[in-house]
Amino acid sequence: MSQPSVILATGSYDHTIKFWEAKSGRCYRTIQYPDSQINRLEITPDKRFLAAAGNPHIRLFDVNSNSPQPVISYDSHTNNVMAVGFQCDGNWMYSGSEDGTVKIWDIRTATCQREYESRAAVNTVVLHPNQKELISGDQNGNIRVWDLVANSCSCELVPEVDTAIRSLTVMWDGSMVVAANNRGTCYVWRLLKGTQTMTYFEPLHKLQAHDGYILKCLLSPEFCDPQRYLATASSDHTVKIWNVDGFTLERTLVGHQRWVWDCVFSVDGAYLITASSDTTARLWTMSTGETIRVYQGHHKAAICCALHDGAESHPS
Repeated sequence: MSQPSVILATGSYDHTIKFWEAKSGRCYRTIQYPDSQINRLEITPDKRFLAAAGNPHIRLFDVNSNSPQPVISYDSHTNNVMAVGFQCDGNWMYSGSEDGTVKIWDIRTATCQREYESRAAVNTVVLHPNQKELISGDQNGNIRVWDLVANSCSCELVPEVDTAIRSLTVMWDGSMVVAANNRGTCYVWRLLKGTQTMTYFEPLHKLQAHDGYILKCLLSPEFCDPQRYLATASSDHTVKIWNVDGFTLERTLVGHQRWVWDCVFSVDGAYLITASSDTTARLWTMSTGETIRVYQGHHKAAICCALHDGAESHPS
């Protein structure tokens, strides 16, 4: 198979992963995933593999093959894996699970190299752009920073006691972090550099973004600058786009008929892909907030989406 320049994949409660032609909306590959639901999808920086986080494993699939079998399986979590991501050069993978742990994996050998205990179900994990800190959010409302150099928890925050942190996102330059919770609130902090690698959180803004749950929050990528946006996907069927300068509402994306679970920006921030319980994924243009394409083919809720339309980055 020749490698598509844009890789777009969705995962659904129908136990399939689908790959789509972004422009035409045609599904060109379906992977059956009978073992569990799929909670999260992530594409490796070199665009070669797709990681699918399930229960309780993570499976890695070859993007450029028609093989239905995973290339490798990562197996030491004991409950739903809710978060998965990669170090920027693709040297290692990280994950977070409802078993209360955050793990770092050797991608090639599938061995767990490190494990951090959150003591509550982990819903979200992001890697700081410095590649030296993981930030996790859990069901009890705790946000923790895991310093990978010191190999310890360097910071702990509880913005709202007993309100689950649903999603975390960090600005590409490391200047800001946003946490979204089950009450439709986004907490925004400015990140200040400490003397060591520890990052200090300075409260910047509290945004009541939705009346329902926020299921995903996402800051726009580097090539979107100087515009900086925050996208919030919600159980109220909408995605809202906020201007980070003052956190004013830029536009509301209306079209999904049910919960919107996931969203991902194109590399230049000009487009947004969303996945919804209405079984579809959608491609939106940020300039007008209109739907350009609807991806139809799943039989149950589309829970997660992954997009890689940038240049491949290879291990340094």
